[in-house]
Amino acid sequence: MLECIFVETNIAPNASVIWMHGLGADGHDFEGIIPELNLPPHLGIRFIFPNAPVRPVTIANGSMRAWYDISHPYLGNGPDIAGILQMAKEIELLVDAEIARGIASHRIVLAGFSQGGVLALQVGPRYLKRLAGVMALSTYSPTASLLGKEASVTNAELPIFWGHGSVDMVVPEPLMQDAKNAFIQAKYPVEFHLYPRMAHSVCPAEISDMSQFLQRVLS
Repeated sequence: MLECIFVETNIAPNASVIWMHGLGADGHDFEGIIPELNLPPHLGIRFIFPNAPVRPVTIANGSMRAWYDISHPYLGNGPDIAGILQMAKEIELLVDAEIARGIASHRIVLAGFSQGGVLALQVGPRYLKRLAGVMALSTYSPTASLLGKEASVTNAELPIFWGHGSVDMVVPEPLMQDAKNAFIQAKYPVEFHLYPRMAHSVCPAEISDMSQFLQRVLS
């Protein structure tokens, strides 16, 4: 099981958000966003921030926390599908663990930034029990074209919040658009936001939109 940071907003959590960080970060990266979301306490959310393993990353010529390897500066070239699938199994185990702790599957949201978003988009539509939704932040999906073959019928209408910056130089807009369009073509209800002048990061407007999404899918 992955090492995780847990933050509970209620003494009796009845919902979970599993939030994966980006390349080179760790589980603390999005911990500080919880108060900024300004969520009502009655939602009772347990936030789970897993740490990616430390592994060699080709383009970095070294090792760092990463969900999978990156071998080319343009993320669409030579994606590490095997690495993505391996880590997807680890995220599924975290979902399974929350269900075992008493959280209903339809009260679980998967969220992720950049590499973490790739995992959220990989696991969410394919998980066999109904989930509450996915938040995909500044990300893409090398496996989006396989949704028709691999998606779970149970999550065929999985709500997806998709946020991206208009000046993101790490995940170029065309790469994101190709992935997003594949989800739309597969009939997923994608709520898409393109934030002007936002780079590979998050902004106050996006945090506000995420708060509204979470309140809607966990209401």
